[in-house]
Amino acid sequence: MNSSKVVGRIILALLFLSGTIGYATIPELFRDVAKLLRFADVAFSVQVIQSYGQYAKIVFFAIVVLINTATVLPNIFLLAAAGVLFGPVEGTVIAWAGETVGVSVSFLLLRYLFGGLARKYIERNGLLHRLDEISDIHGFRIILMARCVPYVPSGLITALAAVSRISFKKHLLATVIGKLPSAWVEVNIGYDIVSYRKHLMGLTVLIAGSVLVFVLSQRKKRTIR
Repeated sequence: MNSSKVVGRIILALLFLSGTIGYATIPELFRDVAKLLRFADVAFSVQVIQSYGQYAKIVFFAIVVLINTATVLPNIFLLAAAGVLFGPVEGTVIAWAGETVGVSVSFLLLRYLFGGLARKYIERNGLLHRLDEISDIHGFRIILMARCVPYVPSGLITALAAVSRISFKKHLLATVIGKLPSAWVEVNIGYDIVSYRKHLMGLTVLIAGSVLVFVLSQRKKRTIR
């Protein structure tokens, strides 16, 4: 049995064990995750995660890992919520770490579950075989660039990488580097939206005051003339 199959079986066993223990210990967390995915709303996500109080950061990290492990589930709303909950810097670090762990686990699972079948199909197709050879040479660069782009479906990149020739180490390094700028953008957009709303009244007053001063100054100029 090769190493990828061993690692895949270990990960599946650990995920099953962790899920069973987690559900038996804190079943409300799993219900909250289902609600978050159902509504996919930033404000609702903030409300749910805040309800865990001092454990909010741990819960947020765990949810991001879970969603990225599942590959097909969206997490854009969660990353925006991170900016609101933890600020731009800390929110980016937690989101980046969670996404990196999640997609790395997903990569290993997909390679273990579908890697063998994918390899057989690729070897039979000339075009796919040539593209696969390119991934062996330029895979790190391709994954790095793809991970750097915000809002690109992370699961799709992970799935394509898992059935390619790129090694786990190269995929991990490309993800660690590439996920940081994309997480920064997605988290900061959530933070900026809230900051904009908080300071909207002050900004409105400032603009109105500036307009008033300008109008009065123009009237004064006309009076002097």
